[in-house]
Amino acid sequence: MVGEVLAERYELEELVGTGGMSSVFRAHDRLLDRKVALKILHQQYSGDDQYVERFRREARAVAALSHPNIVTVIDRGDHEGRQFIVFEYVEGDNLKRMIERRGPAPVANALELAMQIARGLSFAHQQGLVHRDVKPQNVLMNGDGRAKVTDFGIARSLDVQHGMTQTGTVLGTSDYIAPEQAQGQRVDEHTDVYSLGVVLYELLTAHVPFPGENFVAVAMRHINEPPPPIRDQRPDVSPRVEAAVQQVMAKRPEDRFPTMTDFCRELEACLAELQAGEGTQVVPAPAYRSPRRLSGPSPWPVVLVIVGLLAIGAVVAYLVLDGFPKHSSGGGAPSGRGSVAASVHLSAVTAYDPYGTGAKGENNGQAHLATDGDPSTYWETERYYDAPSLNKPGVGLVLDAGKPVQLHQLGFSTATPGLTAEILAGDSSTGPFLGDVVGASQVVPSNGQVRYTITGGKHRYYVIWITRLGPGPTHTAQINTVAAN
Repeated sequence: MVGEVLAERYELEELVGTGGMSSVFRAHDRLLDRKVALKILHQQYSGDDQYVERFRREARAVAALSHPNIVTVIDRGDHEGRQFIVFEYVEGDNLKRMIERRGPAPVANALELAMQIARGLSFAHQQGLVHRDVKPQNVLMNGDGRAKVTDFGIARSLDVQHGMTQTGTVLGTSDYIAPEQAQGQRVDEHTDVYSLGVVLYELLTAHVPFPGENFVAVAMRHINEPPPPIRDQRPDVSPRVEAAVQQVMAKRPEDRFPTMTDFCRELEACLAELQAGEGTQVVPAPAYRSPRRLSGPSPWPVVLVIVGLLAIGAVVAYLVLDGFPKHSSGGGAPSGRGSVAASVHLSAVTAYDPYGTGAKGENNGQAHLATDGDPSTYWETERYYDAPSLNKPGVGLVLDAGKPVQLHQLGFSTATPGLTAEILAGDSSTGPFLGDVVGASQVVPSNGQVRYTITGGKHRYYVIWITRLGPGPTHTAQINTVAAN
């Protein structure tokens, strides 16, 4: 009770919070004459060895976490059979109350806060601890704007053999719970990544993505439903930020960022881009939404030149293709600088997916967008959850030259650099193409532009055959423009 002195040292001054297992008081440390926070295990759990051990384990775990974004443990003890932990006292609100009071945060502020939380959690993960209850109520804000993660009460060792709670036990707060946690499955650092994604979603929108009447209803929504798009509510949020939130809130842990550090790096990149005010990083819409025109200035000015120059004629088309990166291997030389190569207009006619769901499943209706002359539109594959692997030999886009032609060069641009592709050829839009490799495999460089030297005879149909996706967050591949001579 307020006024009580614990361990002849800590005088309780004010109850500042209470939860299912414990209550938190502001207290005065008489020995060092300073304010501290005391977390006291509820009386009814003091005789339960499991709860007492969990409480002690929290103290031991957090005492090893010395990080500016984690609340520091100062002491641990018991008073008349009551277990308590002493923390540094953080003067200020928790993040939940701040959101309730101020509403949606400015995008830069939201990213900065999420980065601070991510850094603290990343440090905990490196020490072998998963928080498992990441939520804005467990983030304290000091007067300098620094976020500090607290309440590792249900934290679990990444070494499962030494974790107290076992698979099948559901702990956590439903509004922020990861799908695997809601189903009582094994948790790891991906679980905290998901929950932090929900916190960032709430920072940007001032509400949680899956409201509901009870724990089960909310948990089922986390398991089954994609989060509502942020940009429908906050148009000032960039596509890249929205894509990052969608990735960290993926249903399968392996589809999220591999580590909290990786998520933090993406947040840093998003913030740097926002602060630079360039708006040049284009990220495609999340896969569950229909592909749309990319917003903002195009990051590929060379591609804009390509589209304009192709209409002029043969000489200019060659010069444009000369701007694509060259592939050094393979026979057959392209036209030299002293010669003129006739431009060839290729029309994308269909997706090609002989090992999967078929062309329709690969957004066949959008194939024409790859050759419509607009670099801001694109054909996109379906989403592959095991990216960068496709779990099949490949998937492709069929290009029609209109008649059999001997190509010397073929180039394309993409908003998903890092993908691996080769060029196939044949005389029917439905194939077969496999085995007819006329452009050796390449990894698309970071500028999203690639050029192939084409070998072999005349063919009417050519296929951009994608064998591996890039490292980006979309789990898809795109083709934005195509040029050939």
